[in-house]
Amino acid sequence: MSESSFELPRLLERMHRRFLDVLRAELNRLNVDDLNSVQAFLLLDIGEDETSVQELVNRGYYVHSNALYNIKKLVEAGYFEQSRSPNDRRAVRVKLTKKARDICDKIRSQMKALDNAINRSDESPAEMDVAYRALRRLERAWDEYLRYGKL
Repeated sequence: MSESSFELPRLLERMHRRFLDVLRAELNRLNVDDLNSVQAFLLLDIGEDETSVQELVNRGYYVHSNALYNIKKLVEAGYFEQSRSPNDRRAVRVKLTKKARDICDKIRSQMKALDNAINRSDESPAEMDVAYRALRRLERAWDEYLRYGKL
């Protein structure tokens, strides 16, 4: 097994933390003090769709208790509208408010500027696409291993 096979998950974790740092810096630049970087990431992840907490947890991005805590805080801060599912009154559905959509638009705009800066560097944009496809392939392989016990 290659050294990169062991180092790659550590690199991905560092990149995730660094991305949260970038979000935190952008929130500071926008003078947003009622939203942390994890919550901003959650807003960006939901997008324009209405979703349930369970759907967020099932996607694999959030731990149930963390999702509940952050959703509660986002509702209190006016970033989420919360409603009960018409089919299952126990299920809570959330969607972005105008305040949240405005923040997301500003963050996406800055992320696009960062992406343009990266693609203007010596690295080819095609390299980013290759890296993305390789990481997706790795994710699928790990998912298959977890589901079926083999690759």
